[in-house]
Amino acid sequence: MKILISADMEGATGVTWPADVLPGTPQWERCRALFTSDVNAAALGFFDGGADEVLINEAHWTMRNLLLEQLDQRVRMLTGRHKSLSMVEGVQHGDVDGIAFVGYHTGAGTQGVLAHTYLANSITGVWLNGTRASEGLLNAHVVAEYGVPVVLVTGDDLTCVDAGGYAPEARTVAVKDHVSRYAAVCRTPARTAADIRAAAKEATALAVRQEPVRGGPFAVELEFDADHLAAAATVVPGVAGSGERRVAYSSDTMYEGIRTFKAVTTIVSAAMEEQYG
Repeated sequence: MKILISADMEGATGVTWPADVLPGTPQWERCRALFTSDVNAAALGFFDGGADEVLINEAHWTMRNLLLEQLDQRVRMLTGRHKSLSMVEGVQHGDVDGIAFVGYHTGAGTQGVLAHTYLANSITGVWLNGTRASEGLLNAHVVAEYGVPVVLVTGDDLTCVDAGGYAPEARTVAVKDHVSRYAAVCRTPARTAADIRAAAKEATALAVRQEPVRGGPFAVELEFDADHLAAAATVVPGVAGSGERRVAYSSDTMYEGIRTFKAVTTIVSAAMEEQYG
């Protein structure tokens, strides 16, 4: 049995504000250990449940945040950027039985600690077939095309609620309770590590590969905080303006959909100008 862990940082234990997740800051250095603790706890739980292999895919920012030397020696870690499927890289090879979303968060325009979808502030909303979409929802549709179930989700309490919409059978662990976008009631790392490990052990039983789901076509719409960003996004073939500060596109598969989404966010990131966005 092989488990893939998609590891994001905003939903990690103790993380509540931008400096906690911004590479290079003192707070990021401190929170890297908390993030690593969450991910390692999930890996240990999956091994407890009978998994033979755990591959961790770094999914936050530079994708170079986890402390490899603090992970269990049995895991392998995929680190670094520029991966075909970004946050769920590795799922496409046909040997993954279940995936965990560790350290996830809610989507742009919703309540939740550090809520966003791919870009921290510039994207103010994402909709998939008319439903407001978090990164979890988008990635769940991608992995479904490879027959891989989402078996575990960790993050704040609202992230766990969000997970109920795209992975209702998955085990969930709230490591903190939302107060505002930059505040939460946090549990200690000793407590969250124990909770995550126990949930991952239970979740191992859900790691059974399924028939691939072909749920397309998929209609994706994005809203930005500035008009020039929407205009920049239309450089991507198939992406067109759909309203004030909005663009839209459609894809037959979520493989194509998430790759187009990545292209849009890359173009938009290059179009932002310091504090003015």
